[in-house]
Amino acid sequence: MIDDRAYRKNLATEGLVYISGAEIGIRVINLSITGVLVELLDNDVIGEAKDIFEAARISPVIDIYLPQLRIAGEAEIVRMENKNNSIQIGLEFCHINYEVDHLLYQRKAYRKNLTAPGKIMFHGETYVFTTENVSVEGLMIRIGDELDIHPGTITTYEFSRLDLSGQIKVIWSTTENYTTLMGLEYLYLQKDVEGIPRFFT
Repeated sequence: MIDDRAYRKNLATEGLVYISGAEIGIRVINLSITGVLVELLDNDVIGEAKDIFEAARISPVIDIYLPQLRIAGEAEIVRMENKNNSIQIGLEFCHINYEVDHLLYQRKAYRKNLTAPGKIMFHGETYVFTTENVSVEGLMIRIGDELDIHPGTITTYEFSRLDLSGQIKVIWSTTENYTTLMGLEYLYLQKDVEGIPRFFT
């Protein structure tokens, strides 16, 4: 009989997942090109498989980071069980970035792919933007107009998806295909950014 699942390689490596608002250590049991089977390490958030089930009811897609394999991104919880006095989770990759180690030199935190609208002000006008990705440090956004915005510009914004607003600083800006792509850094956050892991500290 031929197993129709993708080939799975047994590994001995560790990483992190972001579940229920917390970064939790994991040990990889096996890995394939489509997913990974992991064991949760000791933590104060998930005590048994039913806790994973409750988290998956809210959102079955979680963030994962495997530093030794240079993999980071999102994966969907497809199964879970208590086994050998531990909790094992089967994850199917959704949006994964490979070769992420070089990003450690450029970024302080993991960037989560997230598309959601917001508002930002330039030259006395309010523009609607859509996020490309989001981190605990800032946003990458796209505006449907070509704007000449200089790095270092400080302005105001509103991003209701994460309940964020206030001042933000333009780190870089470029135009392409009649739109403006921009990297922004939060200033004067009133609260921690919730729902986004840091991972790369």
